[in-house]
Amino acid sequence: MRMLFSLSIMAAIAYAALAALIFFAQSSLVYYPGSGRNVIETPDDRGLGYESVEIATSDGESLHGWFIPVPAATGTVLFFHGNAGNISHRMDYLLMFHRLGYNTLIFDYRGYGQSSGSPSESGTYLDARAAWRYLTETKEIPSTHVVLFGESLGGAVAAWLAVREKPALLVLASVFTSIPDMAAKIYPFLPVRLLSRFEYSTIDYLRTVTCPVFVAHSPQDDIVPFTHGEALYQAAPEPKQFLRLQGGHNNGFIFMREDWVEALRKFIDANLGAVP
Repeated sequence: MRMLFSLSIMAAIAYAALAALIFFAQSSLVYYPGSGRNVIETPDDRGLGYESVEIATSDGESLHGWFIPVPAATGTVLFFHGNAGNISHRMDYLLMFHRLGYNTLIFDYRGYGQSSGSPSESGTYLDARAAWRYLTETKEIPSTHVVLFGESLGGAVAAWLAVREKPALLVLASVFTSIPDMAAKIYPFLPVRLLSRFEYSTIDYLRTVTCPVFVAHSPQDDIVPFTHGEALYQAAPEPKQFLRLQGGHNNGFIFMREDWVEALRKFIDANLGAVP
């Protein structure tokens, strides 16, 4: 009995230690800015003309980004990348949007790439607002011609912005419903909903979004469950469309198949300028 009691105490201590680790190390589990500080290439390396931009946030950070213009562009994509890497790792997306005839503004959140500061949930929302202002005020692009495109974590940031502004539409690629929902999947044995210091509740934002929504997700996604994409689609308002991808979280990209690209193009073109 004494040995059993001792083992129980040790197990309880280990459990508490793991819970404490999860609580205090959340930021390093959510963000991977260190994996993408170095810019490995620029649009010029892929034959794309671009402007290097510095965007000031309301709290004094400086965001680095690229604006890739297209002659006689029919729309402009504001791109929100995922939690790892930086803008130089999304070159294939830039090529796709350029080929489809859309300008693109892609930027790094604070603490990523060449942007200043350290990432935080509230900080990424301020970053989104700053990028939006750059497009609609500095570049004077009508909001009804701006497409918000978010991949993974960036989808939550894009959805947050879509609630507060009036974009033409919102595109979510391989996006989770919320951080607590993701944590519950990874650590089902811990009270993660009580421990979580992050929300990024994409599904809650979608319930109050008023613009058209395009959701793309793969049943083979090995990081964000396919059920998250389905739930987001169900929560989104009409008009909306769901695109079933193939492949894992890091290789089921929309630009990898022409029929996927065509589905996205049709939805974007049908809804540009439709928001009053």
